[in-house]
Amino acid sequence: MRVRPTVLLFDIDGTLIHGDGAGRRAMEAAFAEIVGDASSLRELSFAGMTDPAIVREGLQRAGRHRDDGDDTISAVLMRYLELLHDAIASAAEYRLHAGVIELLDSNAVRSRCAIGLGTGNVERGAMLKLAAVGIADRFAFGGYGSDAEDRVELVAIGAERGARRLGLRRADCRVVVIGDTPRDIAAAHANGAVCLAVATSVFSVRQLREAGAEHVVADLTDPSVAAMLADA
Repeated sequence: MRVRPTVLLFDIDGTLIHGDGAGRRAMEAAFAEIVGDASSLRELSFAGMTDPAIVREGLQRAGRHRDDGDDTISAVLMRYLELLHDAIASAAEYRLHAGVIELLDSNAVRSRCAIGLGTGNVERGAMLKLAAVGIADRFAFGGYGSDAEDRVELVAIGAERGARRLGLRRADCRVVVIGDTPRDIAAAHANGAVCLAVATSVFSVRQLREAGAEHVVADLTDPSVAAMLADA
């Protein structure tokens, strides 16, 4: 049986890495500097949100979204990127989740598989986070929060880029989104993709199943993961 060409799109925070809150600390600090107060972010769950959407929601909660909103979002994100490196360096426990390296290694040798990112992080932030754990060079393409504020759109962009790397049309490829939140699942399904959900962050196996993921595992060491990703 011939395996269908596959595009894998990995989320970062909670899926590939445990960030120990580094991204949130950098974002809140940047928001406080540019906007004047980060209290509107403190009760906001960032899980599955894109970086621009986080800032926009913070501005809306602060009643600031009508005052040059896009310019303020750009300014906050620029400052966030300046603060992110030090936030990661000072994190007490910043690490890869179990099974990540083994999974990347096993799929890297597949000739009809493109490994990329489907992440709400802006591209530069994504690379900073991945470089800190030595895997930035494992992803040749992606869909990022800097491509689209909406997660559905950035997953579509990542899927198209992955298909092009395989020299194929998007319609000729199977796309698998690997993520840890219901937003990853929803974005996958909106793009006709399959979702492998991992309960390595704030959502449980049960919650991810209830959100509709086709495949749910406790973490990426589960032996069913390799078979699922290789399945035509």
